[in-house]
Amino acid sequence: MSFLAASSAPTPLYATYATEWHFSSITTTVVFGVYAIAVLASLLVFGRISDHIGRRPVLLAALGLQTAALVVLVTAGGVEALLLGRILQGLSTGGALGALGAAMLDIDRHRGALANSAAPGVGTGTGALVSGLLVQYAPAPTHLVYVLLIGVFVIQGVAVIRMPETVSRKPGARAALVPELAAPPGVRGAVLVAAPMLFATWALAGFHGSLGPALARQLSGSDSTVTAGLGLFLVAATGALSAVAFGRISPRAGMLLGGLLLAVASLATLAAIDEESTLGFFGSTFIAGVGFGAGTQGAIRTVVTRATPAERAGVMSVLFVVCYLGMGVPSVVAGVLVVHGGGLLTAARAYTVFVLVLVVAAMLGLLLTNRSARSGGSSKADHATCGHPAPASAAAGSPTAEARRAN
Repeated sequence: MSFLAASSAPTPLYATYATEWHFSSITTTVVFGVYAIAVLASLLVFGRISDHIGRRPVLLAALGLQTAALVVLVTAGGVEALLLGRILQGLSTGGALGALGAAMLDIDRHRGALANSAAPGVGTGTGALVSGLLVQYAPAPTHLVYVLLIGVFVIQGVAVIRMPETVSRKPGARAALVPELAAPPGVRGAVLVAAPMLFATWALAGFHGSLGPALARQLSGSDSTVTAGLGLFLVAATGALSAVAFGRISPRAGMLLGGLLLAVASLATLAAIDEESTLGFFGSTFIAGVGFGAGTQGAIRTVVTRATPAERAGVMSVLFVVCYLGMGVPSVVAGVLVVHGGGLLTAARAYTVFVLVLVVAAMLGLLLTNRSARSGGSSKADHATCGHPAPASAAAGSPTAEARRAN
């Protein structure tokens, strides 16, 4: 939660930075994009290392680097420092995500899967809203939120030192640093099912993190930083709550429900932009948040419940790579459209249509995958790939399974 809160804390400040340092909307999306790229690079290089050296060393290193990034942001005097701070934030967050996700699964697989779905949304939403409130009403608007976060990370560093390690060291750490974007054989089918939905849901989060603040200000006619951060908060907060609320339905049902709600939200967002309706925009944002939570938790549960303890950090890293590709790439393209493609409203429409197409494609793929599995006489393990766990009698090595293989 704190890592993702730190990542969203600069969002309400972008307008302030743009005014002070005289940069355009494309610079804002570049700053947003370099963070996502840094997260991706870190996930690829450091995503599996905690499976070999332990969770604690990776988390302590990530906390130290995050603190250094916040120091850079506190003292930033221009775009270059802002970019450096965001890159350092991305590297530290990417290094932490795989280890944190795996550690929660080590402790409790079911609740850990739900926490992996809900915690990023809670952190992202809280960071954006609290930052907006501090910028609007507290002194030192470009400093205070970062100073408070530094205090949080120092306290958490002490807590991590005292935290029991959840995995044993094993050889292969050096090989694990070689970038590799591959899922273990036992979860590849599940990743292929879940990846399109994760990409679509996080592309929507990228919309509210990049274009959302400026769009909310333009539609409402307000310069409030709270208004600017409200859209991202709504998506993240409602996403976190819905991830928990829908945690008991099947993962496949969660993805289908999430996709349906995201499609409705995209259409509502287009209508709100055309009508220049502030209420319509935030209403569609609320629906999008529920869809984000339902779709994300369904996709993550589809995959992580099939990973072994030794694979968890690597599997979580693969999933977060998909998420941050969805968040980062469309946002950078949208920034180019704002400057060279007709302005903010045109870019927002194009982005929303893109998300709608992604969601429809993800749902069609999910339905076709399930239909193909049924018509092909697939095994129960194949159906588990689509989110339906195979019963214990079908487990490898059981008498029933051995008899079936013999037959």
